[in-house]
Amino acid sequence: MSFRTPAATDYVEDVSPGSGALPPRAWYASSDAKSLSLNGSWRLRLSPTADAEDDSFAAEGFDAGDWADITVPGHWVLQGHGSPIYTNHLYPFPVDPPRVPTENPTGDHLRLFDLPSDWPSDGGTVLRFDGVESCARVWLNGTDIGEFKGSRLPHEFAVGHLLKPGGNVLAVRVHQWSAGSYLEDQDQWWLPGIFRDVTLLHRPVGSALDFFVHASYDHLTETGTLRVDSDVDGRVSLPALDIDVATGASVTVPVRPWTAETPRLYDGELVTEGERVPLRVGFRTVALEDGLIKVNGRAILFKGVNRHEWHPVKGRALDMETMREDVLLMKRHNINAVRTSHYPPHPAFLDLCDEYGLWVIDECDLETHGFTEQAWRDNPVDDDRWTPALLDRAARMVERDKNHPSVVIWSLGNEAGTGRGLTAMAEWIRGRDDSRLIHYEGDLNCRDTDVYARMYADHAEVETIGRGLDGGALKRRQLPFILCEYGHAMGNGPGGIADYQRLFESYDRIQGGFIWEWIDHGIADERYGFAYGGDFGEELHDGNFVCDGLLFPDRTPSPGLVEYKKVIEPVRIEGDGSDGTVRVTNAYDFADLSALAFEWSYQVDGETVEAGALSVPALGPGESADVKLPTPSADGRGAETRWTVRATLAAETAWGPRGHQVAWAQFPAGERALAPLAQSDAPVLGDRIITLGPAAFDARSGALKTIGGVDVTGLRLDVWRAPTDNDNGAHWQNDLRYGPLWRKLGLHRMRHRLDAVELGDDALTVRTRVAPAAWEVGLRTVYRWTSDGTRLRLTVSVAPEGDWTLLLPRLGIRLGLSGSADGVKWFGGGPGEGYPDTKSASVIGRWASTVDALQTPYVRPQENGARADVRWAELGGLRVEGDPSFWFTARRWTTEQLDAAEHLTDLTPGDTVWVNLDHGQQGIGSQSCGPGALPQYQLRAAPAEFSFVFSEIRD
Repeated sequence: MSFRTPAATDYVEDVSPGSGALPPRAWYASSDAKSLSLNGSWRLRLSPTADAEDDSFAAEGFDAGDWADITVPGHWVLQGHGSPIYTNHLYPFPVDPPRVPTENPTGDHLRLFDLPSDWPSDGGTVLRFDGVESCARVWLNGTDIGEFKGSRLPHEFAVGHLLKPGGNVLAVRVHQWSAGSYLEDQDQWWLPGIFRDVTLLHRPVGSALDFFVHASYDHLTETGTLRVDSDVDGRVSLPALDIDVATGASVTVPVRPWTAETPRLYDGELVTEGERVPLRVGFRTVALEDGLIKVNGRAILFKGVNRHEWHPVKGRALDMETMREDVLLMKRHNINAVRTSHYPPHPAFLDLCDEYGLWVIDECDLETHGFTEQAWRDNPVDDDRWTPALLDRAARMVERDKNHPSVVIWSLGNEAGTGRGLTAMAEWIRGRDDSRLIHYEGDLNCRDTDVYARMYADHAEVETIGRGLDGGALKRRQLPFILCEYGHAMGNGPGGIADYQRLFESYDRIQGGFIWEWIDHGIADERYGFAYGGDFGEELHDGNFVCDGLLFPDRTPSPGLVEYKKVIEPVRIEGDGSDGTVRVTNAYDFADLSALAFEWSYQVDGETVEAGALSVPALGPGESADVKLPTPSADGRGAETRWTVRATLAAETAWGPRGHQVAWAQFPAGERALAPLAQSDAPVLGDRIITLGPAAFDARSGALKTIGGVDVTGLRLDVWRAPTDNDNGAHWQNDLRYGPLWRKLGLHRMRHRLDAVELGDDALTVRTRVAPAAWEVGLRTVYRWTSDGTRLRLTVSVAPEGDWTLLLPRLGIRLGLSGSADGVKWFGGGPGEGYPDTKSASVIGRWASTVDALQTPYVRPQENGARADVRWAELGGLRVEGDPSFWFTARRWTTEQLDAAEHLTDLTPGDTVWVNLDHGQQGIGSQSCGPGALPQYQLRAAPAEFSFVFSEIRD
């Protein structure tokens, strides 16, 4: 007969949320009550299993002299103890809920502290943990005070009766895996530890316990109504509004409302017998009216991002300045909304959203995505045993964050299937707070939700939904639609977001979306620069799928963020420049244009020759005005002329300096006249060399060798690019994933067959066939060279042969220049990269850079750095002109070397700068998780002819 006795660690696999913690309550940053941060240096002992029944380390006098030092907040795996694990949705342990592996890294933490000499003896004291992954048991001075789960949620314990003036011993045992891990299968690194603040809070007699600030706004009367419900009676004052009322009483006064565009907060206080709590009150009303999400009576358009918390060194242990940097970057890039994927953020982040102005979808710490592998069988959200844990998580989110005006929607969680537990959560939230809407993407029939949400629906489906032709449950068809995730920002991309935005602005029902996601989760690493999944020897991992953000891990904006800023700019400036008139439209939901200054400039061949202020009325939301541009005095005849109009901040704001660019547009005024190339020279055959004007060619192969004093190597047709993450697609997708198909066809190893070298009276013609081994398809390619004596023209004619069913990655020529080539100048799109469906932010002008600075440092190397719509470029003593324009790329390694690299540290500069001059590029799309490039951005194998003119740059 066998039996199992209860173990001291049974709580680890208990489906309950824990024991001993106080009821959840509203969070506030400070009050006049004393507090003591217990952040800082702690001692750590790491064990390989949870079967550490010996809790002697929690006793007073325990000698931890040989334990490691660790910083709290922090993750022990990022401080030299064990390794992080990245999975997208697969659980990195056997799925046997609620059981977890015996191999369960467990960190015993110790912190010794003294109370300040002025710590009050009256009242009580609360010990607060703001975030511990994934399960913790706590002792104070040898007394077990409880255990808890819910990693991204706060837990408080009453400890006043256990404290002493000096020598207090706080012991925390943290387990990496627990029953709670089944509820936290978010797409992120698994990082155990005490990663948010630990604080001791004095609670005086009569201190505020929980309170709920109700601050609504009536847009018809322009008044706000305030009522603060408090567990402890007191008074509420807002001096700016002459409000001084008892808790529980309502008062209505004229106010300025809070919105993400105009985040007006009124400072005040909640005063009880024992405590004064600062308040920052924003008056606003959220409602579902006419099938739309409305705030203060107006439908809003989310221009949002999904934000995981991340720092490349500290993981999810963020400080205030990092959080502020995130918010400032969002505001400066025209972002107006955040979905806190997939858990409530550090509470201070929501304070920043209140202050600077961002709409927030606050998401519960819940995801059970791994159960999709077993068709959702045993899914906790449809198992009544787990419902108390789900309700606990919902309550801890709502109670903590309920006083933030920025929070306009509660989200039940993410990718957790469906079930009774979610319904219970929705019902509880509605009973506690009916002033906000409820979101959950997996509720396709919208039984429990107020918003129809989808992930990665393609453009055609979004338009169908916008037109109300999507079918489905009647309730769903009567609800607003958002893309809670779209535009997967993995690697180079996302593409096609401008096309999405046009749909958002065309159909009232579509109320915007949230790009996935804010930041790459690369971990700073000496070997790799930034490490991703698999770099730590994980048994299961999802590679660089964790690097799918608009920011690089060091918070440098990617080209995708620059593109998104342009696509969602809140002022539309439209015109064709021919009649000198532009139409300015205010695309804000609430703000007028009085905070913006407008200016015009006039460019001749990319250089600004005139500029000035532009008078634009302070248009209200949705209003437009036609504005006349001045008559330029510059003579632009024969040149390419262009207007640029910009909207900038007229004065410094909380989030941006005076002159910060908010919106811009360019309009052609006159086209440039291409200089004709007189074909007067004939090619001359010499000893192993053919000369033509300034150029020399190999007589046998017809390969270009020099142009004047510039050596050229390897010039030939090129159709390959190092596949982007979006080219490669996602493994679960059934439609075409072009990266693998391109590789299968052999486009990365094209063979170049020389058919003929022909000398004519006015041209050198080289005939070739470019084709992959093992297949019958090919590209008949003819290079025709002509010269007027100083300049050299290349005309490339390409004719596909065979049944080409695949799109091409690119179509152009590649050539090599001396590695000493460094400085680059060009007239065309810039300053950053651009591809057919990612070049909205590409400004036509004259730009200068270096070869190294042209590279975009995607965490996993891939095609990058192309400049779009280039008229001419100069590099290494060579000038290249397009007819009329081309894509320009230059790098110190070949495409093949770029393709082979897994990390940036794999790329070593060579002795040659490889230059691509492309007639066409395949669009980028978003197929690493969403749809591929739209048809209008696809590069099909079809007959093509394109030309370049080369000349040596002479000093």
